[in-house]
Amino acid sequence: MGSDIAQGRVALVTGASRGIGRAIAKSLAADGAAVAVNYRANAEAAQQTADEIQGAGGRAITVQADVADKSAVEAMAERVTKELGPIDILVNNAALLIPGELLDYKEEDLDRMWGANVKGVLYCTGAVVGSMIERKYGRIINLSSNAAMGTAFPGTTMYAATKAAVAILTKRFAFDFGKHGITVNAVLPGFTVTEMTTGGKPPEQVRQILETVSSRSMMARPGEVEDIAHVVSFLASDKTSFMTGQYLMADGGRIDYLTHT
Repeated sequence: MGSDIAQGRVALVTGASRGIGRAIAKSLAADGAAVAVNYRANAEAAQQTADEIQGAGGRAITVQADVADKSAVEAMAERVTKELGPIDILVNNAALLIPGELLDYKEEDLDRMWGANVKGVLYCTGAVVGSMIERKYGRIINLSSNAAMGTAFPGTTMYAATKAAVAILTKRFAFDFGKHGITVNAVLPGFTVTEMTTGGKPPEQVRQILETVSSRSMMARPGEVEDIAHVVSFLASDKTSFMTGQYLMADGGRIDYLTHT
């Protein structure tokens, strides 16, 4: 494996069967953490993530739970604790992105996103923070989005609302739990190439999206999953023990914000 900055730690990464979550799980494992790979439905993909970690000399298990289901989340936390040990690092990554704007949106779509993106953060944090308080240690990293801060990419208004909720929960949880030695921070990715952002789209549409994103980025490229995973690994380390309630924007310097004030 890689470094040992998380040696002996136990990490739970939600939505880790693919995309950014998979990259985060592998990065934390490379840092020495034992990793619980959460998934909702794709057991095969989750097992692939665990296999890759184990193949590189790390320790990983897969754990099924819909993060929008409180009882399932509580059972997941119990199983991870039993099999790997108390959870030191929680990465709230699982999320849904269902495109739509106010005038053409379905209420059930918003409910689904709210359940995964917001309730998932509430339930997972609630399931692990008690043990962190007892041990006076914890790292909680929430995946929000630069959409929460006002990017002008169309079709993401309702998604942005859920991710703005994640951002303010980060601040509030940092306030609530800091005295117990727990840091709570958020990573706000910009457009990142994953199955969620490009899957199901014809190649020409994907090419146009990537060109548009690149033209609106100071780095002149879209994000890669490793770009986000490395930021999460930094926040999960002991090197950030005096850093909490913060938003780390990882969007390549996007310039298409609705406002710069």
